Amino acid sequence: MDIKDTARPLDAAAVSAFLRSLPTEPLLLGLGEARHFVEELGELRNEIFRHLVEHEGYRSFTIESDCLKGLTVDDYITAGTGTLDDVMRHGFSHNFGASPANRELVRWMRAYNEQHDEKLRFFGFDGPLEYWAASPRQALTALHTLLNDPLPCTMETLDALLGPDDRWSNEATIMDPSQSIGQSTDAQRLRLLTDDLMALLDTQAPRLSTTDRERAALYGRTATGLLRYHHCMADPSPARWARLSALRDAMMAANLHAVAEHGPALVFAHNLHLQRNKSLMPLGDQLLEWWSAGAITQTRLGDRYAFLASALGTTGDDTPPPDTVEGILSTLPWDHSLIDAHRLAQTITKPAPRTSRDFAYFPLDPAQLDTIDGIVFLKQAVRLG
Repeated sequence: MDIKDTARPLDAAAVSAFLRSLPTEPLLLGLGEARHFVEELGELRNEIFRHLVEHEGYRSFTIESDCLKGLTVDDYITAGTGTLDDVMRHGFSHNFGASPANRELVRWMRAYNEQHDEKLRFFGFDGPLEYWAASPRQALTALHTLLNDPLPCTMETLDALLGPDDRWSNEATIMDPSQSIGQSTDAQRLRLLTDDLMALLDTQAPRLSTTDRERAALYGRTATGLLRYHHCMADPSPARWARLSALRDAMMAANLHAVAEHGPALVFAHNLHLQRNKSLMPLGDQLLEWWSAGAITQTRLGDRYAFLASALGTTGDDTPPPDTVEGILSTLPWDHSLIDAHRLAQTITKPAPRTSRDFAYFPLDPAQLDTIDGIVFLKQAVRLG
């Protein structure tokens, strides 16, 4: 089979044809990043999402960004709350608000909602964390506020147990578990109170509006996840980093499960979070292993989860060797291609793994092609952040 028989130029028709090729309509369509801050990929993502909204009935978008900050973006998109500048400054984590493609997406979603009764929704699905975790204050106090008496504790009790936020956001805990308060008496009591508040939410759910139920559940998931993460930050065992990575992806998966209730939705995040196989990462003399958010989501949604990985040919001065997957795909005649990954796996035999000089780029794993539904391939990526 010729390599061109597995691919077609990436355009609106290709996206619709890809969806028709799937066994069933996905509730979540993951579009992965092989590298963060590739503006060309962000622009292609915007074109894909516009097509999905206008022709495939998609109404939700979610990105690998702080789930609580994402509420600011959603309020702007759905109700016009705030300004675009403020939303881009305060509505994203990981510096994603600085991306021109993200700004254009938010602007377009707001403009669409001004003209249509059926509103588009925006969600962040990462926790308020990267290598360290934020204070659970925002999530816990917001959940407490939405619930009625009899409450398991007062707001003053929560405030006293939480203490200053900087003791939770101490970056020194990254390397020194002994500086974490995650296994302190206060933290342990907060975990029990969070469980009590979540149980109370179940009993009071009928009196809450749909929006308040969704937000209360988000606050509860986030507080629970953050307290688990902080508890693990205080763990001095060699398994610490693998557990932290797994907890982060589990938080992502829980948020994706909630987004699926608003599906079909487009999910935009790093390939490593959306892939179906185990994530592997070397750290010193260890090889960390954990199940990604995509793998967890697959167990819950089955065929209702689909995954498009992205791959890049030349990035800057780094050109893929011709015997790698990216090198083979670079022979395609189009700048942007959509490839059937299953057919590609049958067509190319034993491609070499790529080692990229771009430390931020994660090449495709040739052994995992058959776990991907499709590949969005950019022959060249120039604008790298």
